[in-house]
Amino acid sequence: MKVVIVQFPFGFLAFDEKNKLIEKSLFPKEPKAAARAILRTEAGKISEEVLNLIKSLQDAGYDTFVFENVGLADESQKRLNVKVVVSKPSEAGDFLRSRADGLAVKTGFVKDAKELGLWTHDVSMEVAKLRVKGAVEKRDLIVAQAIQTLDDLDRTVNLFMGRLREWYGIHFPELDRLIEKHETYARLVLDLGDRENFKLEALEKEGIPKGKAEATAKSAETSMGADVAETDLAQIQALSKNVLDLYELRKGMESFLDETMEEVAHNTKALVGSLLGARLIAVAGSLQNLAVRPASTIQVLGAEKALFRSLKTGARPPKHGLIFQHTLLHDAKKWQRGKIARALAGKLAIAVRADAFGGRDVGDSLKADLEKRLSEIREKYREPPPLQEKKPRIDRRERRPERRDHQRWRDRKRRNDRRAREG
Repeated sequence: MKVVIVQFPFGFLAFDEKNKLIEKSLFPKEPKAAARAILRTEAGKISEEVLNLIKSLQDAGYDTFVFENVGLADESQKRLNVKVVVSKPSEAGDFLRSRADGLAVKTGFVKDAKELGLWTHDVSMEVAKLRVKGAVEKRDLIVAQAIQTLDDLDRTVNLFMGRLREWYGIHFPELDRLIEKHETYARLVLDLGDRENFKLEALEKEGIPKGKAEATAKSAETSMGADVAETDLAQIQALSKNVLDLYELRKGMESFLDETMEEVAHNTKALVGSLLGARLIAVAGSLQNLAVRPASTIQVLGAEKALFRSLKTGARPPKHGLIFQHTLLHDAKKWQRGKIARALAGKLAIAVRADAFGGRDVGDSLKADLEKRLSEIREKYREPPPLQEKKPRIDRRERRPERRDHQRWRDRKRRNDRRAREG
């Protein structure tokens, strides 16, 4: 025998082929618990109450179960090994939902339709809250915040290092051109302090190469810098310590971002790395927003100003946006970049969709395909294309001069009309 299991706002009801109610499994009366049960059902997860409902129907002799939810049908078949049929929407469901108020009263869930309306309102509010909470808890939003924090740290460190180099440069100005790496500069200022401590042995102990250490030690002996008091030097060293702490924080944030990207978007990470993948997610707003965009949009993502400028003025459109940060593009020859950007964006679109919609691991295969395509591009376009005569750019606003003439005529007519009214 066949039985149709229909989901209502207040629970699951089972009907026979004559649309007669034969069994029920009601949601909890408490709105929050009911909202959690509804969302669990929408996700295709079957509850113990529904399992008990199906078992009791089996005991009653029913062997075929009609569902409208594919996830519930698959879960029931997997866990109870029953014959299921998916019909969405089912004829019985369409017919019976028009009588939901009466069925809620008949099953004893509520006393009247007014009480059902109030309960449905409360449950709908709880469902909305849980959905918003679920959206906020997605890990791709954490990735977006982490990459933005990393960028803020870079700006802060550069700002403080500019001040540190200027401040310590009063005492030892030659060190600024000798030590280019910010972190090394801050560490030397913190550990050695006074320029008289910049001896060859001390510099080599700090990990400075011998040639640069000799040049630095010699510059320290003949420096044109001014002497500073110990209290002034202590403040400079305190700033150096804070800068080094920011570098440690940045390293920890980068490690956290790498681990989170492996969890959230491992295919994207395998193809373009953690930092670039996280920046693309942050610009798009979420992983799912990035996944629904075509490859052509991903290719120019982050170059919106140049794109709109080309639409407005007729200039050449941009060939790449954020993906230019990838070494494959950054190190490529100029005439190859457009083709490489197109190939990279195509593979990236596949990787992002696999991450967003629960696909299999395709990162390594996509990377291999991309390398193969890059070798073809480098071989085929080894030499730059022949130079072509550049056409003068035409501003799109100037392509219709008659519009300007008409606008001038309208302006002149308005002025004349206004003068006639005033005169």
